[in-house]
Amino acid sequence: MKPTLAPGATRTSKLTVDRDRTIGFMGESARVYATPMLVQDIEIACRELLLEHLDAGEDSVGTRVEIDHLAATLLGMPVELKVTIAEVKGRAVTFEVEGRDSVDAICRGRHSRFVVDVEGTAARLAAKAKKAGLA
Repeated sequence: MKPTLAPGATRTSKLTVDRDRTIGFMGESARVYATPMLVQDIEIACRELLLEHLDAGEDSVGTRVEIDHLAATLLGMPVELKVTIAEVKGRAVTFEVEGRDSVDAICRGRHSRFVVDVEGTAARLAAKAKKAGLA
């Protein structure tokens, strides 16, 4: 991890809600940003911010998500997700998250990630796969 990994670092990700990000179970006229896809986009935004401050061979995994999904965002609307590093404790990093579309604040919350060594993680997963009979 680089010394630049510190509270206050911020990144804003921009996207447009496409069909794959929407719910479909209430019909075409009610296609809105699905909460699971919002969570995925938040995780991606936080990971991208972290990658700017990690060394080669490091990455991160999500460990906790606390999100209030405040408003519906329609298919085709633009979204901005602002993620800010709130706390760094060793390899544990917590982010404050806020999002808005062109009309409303759509979410707020926190997301935690853990910085990992990619090779070490791959080795641990291979050992687990072997124990589970999947290797």
